[in-house]
Amino acid sequence: MKKTFLIIMLLSPALLWAQKQKKQDVASIKSMCGCYKVYFNFAETFSPKRDYEFHENYKSHAYEWVTMAEEDDDKLSLQHLLVIRDTMIIKHWRQDWLYENTDLYTYDKDKTWKPVSLNKNEVKGQWSQKVYQVDDGPRYEGSATWIHADGRDYWENTADAPLPRREYTKRDDYNVMKRRNRQEITEEGWIHEQDNDKVLRDSEDQLIAQEKGWNTYTKVEDSKCSAAKAWWDTYSAYWADVRAVWDEVYESKKTLALKTKVEDQFLYEQLFALQEEYKGEHDSAKAQAAIKKVIQPYIKSDIQLASN
Repeated sequence: MKKTFLIIMLLSPALLWAQKQKKQDVASIKSMCGCYKVYFNFAETFSPKRDYEFHENYKSHAYEWVTMAEEDDDKLSLQHLLVIRDTMIIKHWRQDWLYENTDLYTYDKDKTWKPVSLNKNEVKGQWSQKVYQVDDGPRYEGSATWIHADGRDYWENTADAPLPRREYTKRDDYNVMKRRNRQEITEEGWIHEQDNDKVLRDSEDQLIAQEKGWNTYTKVEDSKCSAAKAWWDTYSAYWADVRAVWDEVYESKKTLALKTKVEDQFLYEQLFALQEEYKGEHDSAKAQAAIKKVIQPYIKSDIQLASN
């Protein structure tokens, strides 16, 4: 009895520290929600190739609404919505945060992702960030620890990813982006800093160029994103059904290879069109059956979605 009590006493400080750390982590992740003025900035900085022609810097800006799509003790799902104007909202990327998650889909090349299982000890106290396309298909994933020290509050990780949307229709000289991501909370909002390698992957990796990314999220009044909030109220149930179908794909834990187009359409074009049929309240079973019919033809690998 005394021995058991002693063990509990010794473990309690570590347990209390872990609980405190997780609480800080959750607060940091949740603080990324809200309405922001976002500036996207990318500049190529280096190439080992003497004849390489550096591409022009990329700059863009917009208002963006970041809202909590799902939440439980070990999962926080943040959906980004671009506000182009009051009458035009674009569903943007999504970031899911999972606590001590051991299952990842890592990018290989050429629209192919492979399942990876991590050891529980590897991810102790860590959060995996899973980043998704506008159609809720995969982009990149990684696991790391949130750091709260010396007045700083950030998470950073390196993960392989497909080409970003700003380049995937314009370039074919590389097929993998090795992304070094840091997301840091600031007094004004948060910063998404990137140091990326543009890699041509075949039998081995060849570095084509490097770039710096500096995306600033400055918090503004929620009223500037009111159109996005209204849009999400209308379409959130449909996109929950889309996520449910993709979850079935990921739960297969099989290699996932996707086609770029089917019948000359990108996947997001078909899913965006379908959302008009299932906006607002609807029959989720019927919606998911329709979503499966859209997604299945894009899957090249041996993954079959169950019929409802």
